[in-house]
Amino acid sequence: MLSCAAAVQEPVFRSGVNVVNLLAAVQTKQGAIVRDLSKDDFTLLENGRPQTIQYFSRESDLPLTLGLMVDTSGSQERVLVSERAASFRFVDQVLRENKDKVFIAQFDIGVYVRQKLTSSRRELQEALSLVDTQTQKELERFGGGTRLYDAVVKVSRDILREQNGRKALILLTDGEDVGSEATLANAIEAAQRVDTLIYSILFSDFGGHGGSGVLQRMSRETGGRYLEVSRKLGIEQVFDLIQEELRSQYSVGYVSDTPAVAPEFRKIQLGVKTKGLVVRARDRYWARP
Repeated sequence: MLSCAAAVQEPVFRSGVNVVNLLAAVQTKQGAIVRDLSKDDFTLLENGRPQTIQYFSRESDLPLTLGLMVDTSGSQERVLVSERAASFRFVDQVLRENKDKVFIAQFDIGVYVRQKLTSSRRELQEALSLVDTQTQKELERFGGGTRLYDAVVKVSRDILREQNGRKALILLTDGEDVGSEATLANAIEAAQRVDTLIYSILFSDFGGHGGSGVLQRMSRETGGRYLEVSRKLGIEQVFDLIQEELRSQYSVGYVSDTPAVAPEFRKIQLGVKTKGLVVRARDRYWARP
């Protein structure tokens, strides 16, 4: 389960004030997570202008809304059993039943929410057991597809837009999109508009990396993380790395020095003063009047 926060200053949201919230992970160049930074260790720019960090906490205890999204196209059939088992183990360890919520969706020729937001481990386990690839009869009737981009757009719009606090999507896929109406840019923008991190896991039975560039971009531009399942790094180890990061995030909040007069994307640069450290956070946000 997620540990409690050692809060320096918990975010307090005032009516009429647009607080910009960032979730950040900090690592050494060797990949070790850095957990002991203070507010004064960070630098923050918006469209190139320095900003004052007004809210800050380590190991944030903010509620977590998590979406587990599983690619169920034919190419994933042989890895699906492993994905289901590792997914439930991950949810079981991360979920705080009185605070966090998880939903489960699958995508192939369509996008299907198998479990709406819930804090129940039992409901999540039952939903995961229903996540499966198309049958041969369905393939013959409807054809194949992998609507990855449409899936991200749909859950961002229909589920995540109404949620507050920390939000993250975990994509289990080979990264190939076939049949989406949305584009890669549409999917990234949809997640950015609802302040959601994307953790993408490339898991392919064929050992291919054709979709790795797509997944890396989705994760990088939303402030999440890209990981590959391999012989050296199994699916359970990948989930352990994500779990560790979710426990080790910094929550940073500020009020822009330039109020928005019209909706627009604004560039953010969150950094640290210490050399040799890498900050991972989203690089833009959707400003609203």
